Amino acid sequence: MLLAWLKLRERSQRPAAALAQLVELQSRIRPHFLFNTLNSAIALVQIEPNKAEAMLEDLSELFRVALADSQAAVNLTEEIELARRYLDIEQMRFGDRLRVRWELEPAAGRAKLPPLLLQPLVENAVRHGVEPNDTGGEVLISTALRGAEVEIKVVNSVGAPARTAGHGLALRNVRQRLRLMHDVAARFELDTAPGRFTVRILLPR
Repeated sequence: MLLAWLKLRERSQRPAAALAQLVELQSRIRPHFLFNTLNSAIALVQIEPNKAEAMLEDLSELFRVALADSQAAVNLTEEIELARRYLDIEQMRFGDRLRVRWELEPAAGRAKLPPLLLQPLVENAVRHGVEPNDTGGEVLISTALRGAEVEIKVVNSVGAPARTAGHGLALRNVRQRLRLMHDVAARFELDTAPGRFTVRILLPR
């Protein structure tokens, strides 16, 4: 009876432990992207105030989501909108050097995922695929239905090495958060090909 009680107690604590880990993992990314986007806005305040105002509006929405309930899941449509706001900020920073393509399937937008999951992936794509190169680079964000799953891809061109070496923390963060929410029902794959780096996520529909 004691063994059965201990097993039952362990199972009851797993969701709470997983939730605590999910909240902790989410909190890691907040200072990183807020610091970068705020610095971009500050740089424009005096030279292009209208662009700075638009940037700060996007930043305000990013703040709102970052400060929202960490326990809530969001749908892919909401994540795409946040990624757009982030890339709008970076578009002002990089101008024509940042070339963004969207290939979105509306029906995929209902998939559930942890909040602020897509943003660090597009930030990585800009940091490693655009920023180091004088001619910039391309970022592709696509969504599609694949049977009972939804596919999300973030693809960036690859040129010169990033000016600051990455440690893979953002990718590990995303992988862990997907595992906590969807367990084995979600897949996270990386692919390096000549001139291209791809992050591919598969989620339940």
